[in-house]
Amino acid sequence: MDLKMKTLLKIVLSSVIGPLILYGMFFLYLNHQTYLKHLSEEPIKEDRPKFWVYAKNNDTGYLKHVYAVLQRLGFQKSNNESNWDLLWAHDYPFRVLFASLNRLQEHQLVNHFPGCGYITNKVDLSTSHGRYIPAAFKMPDDRQAFLDYIKSNPSKQFVQKSNDHRGIRICDNSNVNFTAGTFIQEFIEQPFLVDGYKFDIGVYTVITSVDPLRVYVYKADVLFRFCPIKYYPFDPEILDKYVVGDDYLPIWNVPSLKRYYTELGYSMKDSFDAYVREQGKNPSEMWDRVYDAIREVALMKEAQIREVSKRFGNGRNFFELVRFDLALDEDLNVYMMEANMSPNLSSAHYPPNQLLYEQVIFNTFALVGIGKRIKTESLRTRNKAEKEMQVANKNIVVLPELCKECADCFRVECQLCRPCFTPETELILSRSYLEHQNQMDFQRIFPPPITKDMVLKDYTLRNQLLVRWYQGKCELDKTWCR
Repeated sequence: MDLKMKTLLKIVLSSVIGPLILYGMFFLYLNHQTYLKHLSEEPIKEDRPKFWVYAKNNDTGYLKHVYAVLQRLGFQKSNNESNWDLLWAHDYPFRVLFASLNRLQEHQLVNHFPGCGYITNKVDLSTSHGRYIPAAFKMPDDRQAFLDYIKSNPSKQFVQKSNDHRGIRICDNSNVNFTAGTFIQEFIEQPFLVDGYKFDIGVYTVITSVDPLRVYVYKADVLFRFCPIKYYPFDPEILDKYVVGDDYLPIWNVPSLKRYYTELGYSMKDSFDAYVREQGKNPSEMWDRVYDAIREVALMKEAQIREVSKRFGNGRNFFELVRFDLALDEDLNVYMMEANMSPNLSSAHYPPNQLLYEQVIFNTFALVGIGKRIKTESLRTRNKAEKEMQVANKNIVVLPELCKECADCFRVECQLCRPCFTPETELILSRSYLEHQNQMDFQRIFPPPITKDMVLKDYTLRNQLLVRWYQGKCELDKTWCR
């Protein structure tokens, strides 16, 4: 090929290839801009922990604060068909969802215990004969027991209620009736009043384990609900004088508490405590009795809940947020009135309660491990290294002097030594350790605070062993003593 032909070929090729290269570069630029636009419009989706809600009523607006807290924790709403992490059941789920809930995976959690009705059923609780429960009698079954009681206490008054707490009336031994489907309970006379108003106290409580039992109370605040009409002069026909209803008087409308709560910004609990101290009384002794009353109920019902929970595996998939409602007399004696499964967490009627409800929910989720520090697509632990980073054997071993002498595992206390750990023991102690680390504004009331005169014989063997473990942790680190 001569020089002229080579020159001509170069000119032809450059005139063809140059535009092709420019076109290709322009095409790549357009594709890149389209990709960037796609990223800005539709961010890459990441897997997040999943929750779903079970409620008989499709309108679940009353769970607004539950949704809000879960979304802030990175959860996404799902359904029963997904591999969910949390079931939040507003209604008791174990009958309708039995097939789904009797084969749960280790990471799945449900916010009720099977058999929790043994605590939250009004009649069952009222007729449980606890030290803090006013004497109560179910009609007509307990008719003779009631007649014997009023014979020994002729001056006492009683409240008669239907089993759903409707149709309330005051009665004495002269006008009581024995209508089936009702129960009769001793009336608390001379109640403690604030500015003339009677009230009840709602204490938020979380049960994280049954067999062994672990119970925590929310100590940062409680719910005070006041009757809207002053108690005196007493009139049994005016229920608003002595029965707390849905339209209760909130604490910010009670003059002696308003300044503490509204102007100075104290919690309901701290506002009330300040008022009690003004009256020359000691609120801390009262709160000790409150916690003892809750502890008593949980221990009383543990065996029944344990038996029902056996139908659903080892019972480690459940926790229970319950609100115990208590009353006081003028001497600050404590009376257990009822326990609420799925307590009201809606602030629609009383907007200032939003903070209380969201803090209770957030602290509950932290306590039971839903609000995890580790960001994952599920509550399941991904590997052994991740598990040990949170809690390792060195975090749960106790009683070094005793374990050094344990030649075998037949001695009960030796079960708390690493060579004797069973998988179940290791799981129980690991969860107990994590709850202690994550309890935030919750206070453990069972196992109870460690004291020198503690008596264990009335507890189950599993509870005794867990109490001994907390004692061992207390001996190593004083922050575990409460």
